Amino acid sequence: MKRLIPFLVFVLLVGLFGFGIWWNTWHDARYVPSPLIDKPAPDFALPKLDAPGQTVTKASLLGKPYLLNVFGSWCVACAEEHPVLMADGRQLGIPLVGYDYKDVPDDARRWLREHGSPYDLVIADQSGRTAIDFGVYGAPESFLIDAKGVIRYKHIGPLTPEVIAQELQPAIAAVKREAP
Repeated sequence: MKRLIPFLVFVLLVGLFGFGIWWNTWHDARYVPSPLIDKPAPDFALPKLDAPGQTVTKASLLGKPYLLNVFGSWCVACAEEHPVLMADGRQLGIPLVGYDYKDVPDDARRWLREHGSPYDLVIADQSGRTAIDFGVYGAPESFLIDAKGVIRYKHIGPLTPEVIAQELQPAIAAVKREAP
């Protein structure tokens, strides 16, 4: 029996290793469920990037669904995502709101001038405090918010044409069906 113990430990370790491989094959390790899905978006009052004296609030965006896209001029992955937003952002059928995260406003304005802006509106959260309320891990992240101000979808990482077609567009269609 004592000779069987090392063999059983080996079999157990191989089984755990195999389960780990299976789990990572079938589950996206980057997926982090958001506790805010189907909950009201946090209240916020943030300045417009191009008009810092004007404030945008959650209440001012109520009435129609929109996609809130967290980005920064310093963000490498945002630069990868940006051409996708330039190509597909206007075809979403809802406003695309840029959320400039932990950025120097002049850097963000310069970056958008150089690369183009796919956004209908850009708000700035230089301190990143409001992003904490949204549960932002980093940039880029995107939140689909319905007409009543409820978060219906969250994507961590760059949006790709595949993500837009397979996840975001169906979520937008569902939100539009619910809209009053």
